Amino acid sequence: MITWKQLSQTEQQQRIEKAIKENVNFARDISLGYPGSKLDDQVFNSDVPFLKDAPLLQTYVANPNHIGCHTVGSSESAFSGTQEMEREVLKVLAVDVFKAEADAFDGYIAPGGTEANIQAIWMYRNHFMKEYDAKLDEIAIIASEDTHYSIPKAANLLMLDRYLVPVDFETRRLDKTALENLITSAKANGKKYFIVISNMGTTMFGSIDDPDAYIKILEKHQLVYKLHIDAAYGGFVYPFSNKASVINFENPKISSITIDAHKMLQAPYGTGVFICRKDLIENVLTKEAEYVEGMDLTLCGSRSGANAVAVWMILFTYGPLGWSEKIQILQQRTDWLCDELDTLGIHYFRDPYMNIVTIQAQYIPQGLEKKYDLVPQKHDGSNQWYKIVIMDHVEADHLSTFISDLKSTRHAEKRTATEV
Repeated sequence: MITWKQLSQTEQQQRIEKAIKENVNFARDISLGYPGSKLDDQVFNSDVPFLKDAPLLQTYVANPNHIGCHTVGSSESAFSGTQEMEREVLKVLAVDVFKAEADAFDGYIAPGGTEANIQAIWMYRNHFMKEYDAKLDEIAIIASEDTHYSIPKAANLLMLDRYLVPVDFETRRLDKTALENLITSAKANGKKYFIVISNMGTTMFGSIDDPDAYIKILEKHQLVYKLHIDAAYGGFVYPFSNKASVINFENPKISSITIDAHKMLQAPYGTGVFICRKDLIENVLTKEAEYVEGMDLTLCGSRSGANAVAVWMILFTYGPLGWSEKIQILQQRTDWLCDELDTLGIHYFRDPYMNIVTIQAQYIPQGLEKKYDLVPQKHDGSNQWYKIVIMDHVEADHLSTFISDLKSTRHAEKRTATEV
């Protein structure tokens, strides 16, 4: 590990207080030009004594604006202290987790995985238009049918056609024959440039796409493409549970990755991460943002520096060994649940390295889904799956109670059927 290590609470507090001091202090400094300030004292009392022992809350009160991208060029000097902490977070994730070369990446803490995915597609669309003089109707998005809804959002916003690859109902694997047929059809319809979204942990199933399935077929057809990994859910699980994973920047075909810190990392909501290789993010430069020091290379513009500090705190509280241990515990609970479902003969999907178990709806008795807040694949009456996500708050006792209820309701159903 180059950057990632475990820090004590005292070390963290000292680091955060140093960063805040390096930022503009709206309460003390003469600062006339910024259309922002610290949180309003009439509403948020900054004199309460507990703040001195709560560095994250101190950061929220200071209200740093991390507008722009801080891995390339200059940035707003008023917030240089917390910007450096954001760069430390990005280095941990890009280099230590996803195997990028040091200083060979760009990125930022986004307001969520949805924006990060849109950022990637926006960036590649502009790349194709600038580098290849591509027309809109020559560019297409291709992704599996299990892909997150941020992808159709992006297609709609960026006016791009989208091709959905079918997956096997049981295994959730890409249908390679259908994939090749789609690409052949798209090629016949004039598509020359492809933005590929490959999943590391789909939202409903936790399924992992094989990026090579896309790569081999696109290169067989001699097509130009860029490959983005949507690891919004799996990014803080899969690289730690599957040490042999090759879905990272060591694969030269992978150009960008999305991760969500507000899922497995339990950061405040509105905290995603976008990481890409160098010399790509400049494709979304908004030149008209002339009053911003540096380059505005993000979709959102202004964003909270406190969210970057929150991610920093979580990462450096655990360190790599502590985080791996946490994921191992969640994996053990997931293994136990799957063993119990196997004993009951219940059909489900679970990638062996993920902590999502998605059960076929026919095996969930009516009422049980509400009691345990199981999430359906669809809310329109045609649902076929319910998912369970083994998060930090899901204790072994919760799972045991669920299995007991499942056993008793299934036994009652079988008995009723026999009586009839």
